[in-house]
Amino acid sequence: MINRPLYTKKIMEYVDTPFIKILTGIRRSGKSTILKLVMQELKERGIDDSQLVSYRFDSMEYDGYTAKQMYQELKNRLNPNERTYLFLDEVQEINNWEKIINSLATEFDVDIYITGSNSRMLSSEIDTYLTGRYVSFRIYTLSFAEYLDFKSRYTEVATPRQELINYIKLGGFPAIHLHAYTEDEVYTIVRDIYNSTIFSDIVKRNEVRKVDLLERVVKYAFNNVGNTFSAKTISDYMKSEHRKIDNETVYSYLEKLEKAYILHRCQRYDLNGKELLKTQEKFYLADTALRYSVLGYNDNSVAAMLENVVYLELCRRGYRVDIGKIYSGEIDFVATKQNEKLYIQVTQQISSAETEKREYTRLLDIDDNFPKYVLRTDEFAGGNYNGVKSMHVADFLLSKEY
Repeated sequence: MINRPLYTKKIMEYVDTPFIKILTGIRRSGKSTILKLVMQELKERGIDDSQLVSYRFDSMEYDGYTAKQMYQELKNRLNPNERTYLFLDEVQEINNWEKIINSLATEFDVDIYITGSNSRMLSSEIDTYLTGRYVSFRIYTLSFAEYLDFKSRYTEVATPRQELINYIKLGGFPAIHLHAYTEDEVYTIVRDIYNSTIFSDIVKRNEVRKVDLLERVVKYAFNNVGNTFSAKTISDYMKSEHRKIDNETVYSYLEKLEKAYILHRCQRYDLNGKELLKTQEKFYLADTALRYSVLGYNDNSVAAMLENVVYLELCRRGYRVDIGKIYSGEIDFVATKQNEKLYIQVTQQISSAETEKREYTRLLDIDDNFPKYVLRTDEFAGGNYNGVKSMHVADFLLSKEY
């Protein structure tokens, strides 16, 4: 197992606290492995094997298990003399799991770690039973730094700037970076992840009947990463394709895709009025390889996928990310974390004085002293223009300055 300290360090800070540790994220993002890494670290700290109890509830062995059966099963495995560390993978497969976790946490000496691939994990049900008693960790696919680390274990790695295009095309699902897979093999694996997420976490769980319409909404969203759109935009597009679908259904599908962690919603923020706007949002993908496995690769998509990897990196680092709206136009990202703020423009390359003026002027129109970046991939990336920092996207993804 390759360590992922970005997550294990944060989780280990909560060991032996009363908080239930909940790991969420898209399927195959590495949640199960991170649980194993935490178990391994506990063993290194001297915790005995008899205190570590692990279950994976998406196994057929537990198909049809009731909450009462699960409770009894776990209760029988608890160490009677010392604290038990419970690791429960894909726990959302058991109905009313929140009640079980609540009972175990209140009745026994346990330290609980759970994972799930659907944001129902953090629903009102949890607030009912576990209010103030859990801490959640969002697990993402590999960052660019993690991708370079994983790849270095089985082959030579080029310079970060050269590797960036491979990272964008192949994405960051951990399983595809343990061996030297071909591009076709990668997309086959990712397509399987996509299919299982769509059909298990969305269609089956929500009893979606018009699967063809759902898939058309998915493809529209995948094809419009980096563009603002609304449920009405998609509905109108469908009508032009002679497919009838109302705004509410589109909105419902987008919400379900979010809850399965396939899409991330990015809202617009009015920097002058200091308020979130409720229309014309953007959606980004949980991983860039999802787009290419579903729609195929084309060069025209690279600019949007550059935005996507920057968006995900900011999220990994704990920023809230919005689109900035100012009188002179749009700022790609306004990233906020407590008292910190970053303003970011992402462009594939600056090929004319007009493009350069557009990218820099919008940032210079913002009247505060927070860091401002123009991120690009051409050979002229670097330097400073009136306080706006120019960086290559690869350098920004690896930077420790934010």
